[in-house]
Amino acid sequence: MDRFSEYRIMWVLVFFDLPTETKRERKAASDFRKRILADGFTMFQFSIYLRHCASRENADVHIKRVKSILPEHGNIGIMCITDKQFGDMEIFIGKKPEEPKPGPQQLELF
Repeated sequence: MDRFSEYRIMWVLVFFDLPTETKRERKAASDFRKRILADGFTMFQFSIYLRHCASRENADVHIKRVKSILPEHGNIGIMCITDKQFGDMEIFIGKKPEEPKPGPQQLELF
């Protein structure tokens, strides 16, 4: 089996809707966002962040990391999809179709 198969490479998506009514809630939301960014996630939309992972095992490491930093309040969803599924996504800017941005270059060390 190809080590870099589009069915083996995974994308982890984190969706969140966090309260920001008080200063404390805004800080918790900001801290959560900063920590997932520090773990290699990038913003896809305002409350959707994603991360490219070389395998399901690697994705599980990052999912566990996100679970360890969940804020006390708010709604958070975590979803893992294959690179093939991610590549089948249709993205639009208004009514104009947009080509998905290519994933990170995979580096293989011997």
